[in-house]
Amino acid sequence: MPTQPQRFAVYRSHPALILNLGSCLAVLAIVAIVSYLLARERDSVELSALRSSNNIVQLIESDILRNVELYDQSLQGLIWAVGRKELAQVPGPLRQRLLFNEAFVNRKRGDVLWLDKQGNVVGDSTSSVPRQANFGDTGVFLAHQRNANLGLLVGPPFKARLGDLDWCISFSRRISGPHGEFAGLAAGALRLSYFSELFQRLDIGDDSSINLINTDGQLLARQPSRARDPLIGSNYAGRPNFKRILSEQRGSFTARSGSDHRLRMYTFARVPQLPLIVLVVHSADEVFQSWRRTAILVSVATGVLCVGILWLTLLLGRELSRRHEAEQGLATLAATDSLTGLANRRRLDQVLRQEWARAQRNRKPLAVLMVDVDHFKAFNQRHGHAGGDHALREVAKAIEACIRRPADLAARYGGEEFQVVLPETELAGALLLAERIRASVEALAPFAEDTDAITVSIGIGLSGTRHDLTSVLGAADEALYRAKAKGRNRVEGPAV
Repeated sequence: MPTQPQRFAVYRSHPALILNLGSCLAVLAIVAIVSYLLARERDSVELSALRSSNNIVQLIESDILRNVELYDQSLQGLIWAVGRKELAQVPGPLRQRLLFNEAFVNRKRGDVLWLDKQGNVVGDSTSSVPRQANFGDTGVFLAHQRNANLGLLVGPPFKARLGDLDWCISFSRRISGPHGEFAGLAAGALRLSYFSELFQRLDIGDDSSINLINTDGQLLARQPSRARDPLIGSNYAGRPNFKRILSEQRGSFTARSGSDHRLRMYTFARVPQLPLIVLVVHSADEVFQSWRRTAILVSVATGVLCVGILWLTLLLGRELSRRHEAEQGLATLAATDSLTGLANRRRLDQVLRQEWARAQRNRKPLAVLMVDVDHFKAFNQRHGHAGGDHALREVAKAIEACIRRPADLAARYGGEEFQVVLPETELAGALLLAERIRASVEALAPFAEDTDAITVSIGIGLSGTRHDLTSVLGAADEALYRAKAKGRNRVEGPAV
């Protein structure tokens, strides 16, 4: 695992990579934050729509309960009046008022009838002279006739037989005789158009609707009413959404419509103690239309921003890479000898200090070769500075070609002198490499008309018992002088 300084060095050597990584993380953070805010805003829009729908359901539910209560009070008042023995002696107008309380009966909503045990109309809230009709064959009449304990019964939607009431629902109670026998019916009809007019006053959107359904699945009222919508009396009992509504009684959910298969939001409630269900259906497209426009605008703006950030990062990364390459080039130039291409004296001093510290820390040997070109001054006088420079370059190439380990370093020490630093190298290895360098230089082709080959003398300094770097370098220098004194073109190890 790389250490902290190593990781820092990697970061410094790849500034564009770090910049690009940071930019990508910033873009991901921006996208994540914007996505979270848009999702939260969508939830807020959905919650607001559900809250609004629930308020509408409660409002309609309260209105239905109030109307049912008025009808029930009117029916109970009619049953009470019918049971009075003195009713037959009451004059006509007063008898009409006694049977049908105008405070409860509103002709705009519907009418109330008193039916005898055969189903004939004997009392009519619309006139003191009852309209003639018989309801003995209706399901509501027969149900009360068979069962004395039904109480208030809400009937299915029907087309009125009397007047112009159109579609209605009925509210009815049984009239019992002195001994509990069936004596007739008190029945009221409520126009379903009343609910349509009530729903019209509530603006819920063009593609949404308010519905009143009974527990048998029959549609009683719907607003707005469009040509493609189901007619009053249509049955939804087999639809999965209605089954869910019927089982849950009250609540909200989102599902696909059974009619057009579009996603819709359903908010519903069953009217307490009545077989009626109020249902508000919102189109999901309509509810989220405004949010969708905002989401598209914000997404486009965020996308442009992120692309801009990445593009600017790319440009900046390129500039940083160019700058880094230029710095690396300058650093290389600063550490390279311009004539020979080897490391210069500055670089040599740095590596010597580093390798000496490492050798001392790891208790490993360090060998230093001092290489000097033989008779270089005389060579320079014969061939001039250009010839001398060429010879130095060839010697440098030969030295560099002999070095195979990455940690070894060949450097120009000054003038015609070179140094080779060999970390973790014993005397035998240093002698072997020094001899290889000497032989490689000697094997160079003679320069111009010279018949003598270029040769080098090499002295070896070894850390061994040396206590500091200066003494190692001094030992190498001494060995070099011994090699020159013994005839040059030879290798000398450290003095014993």
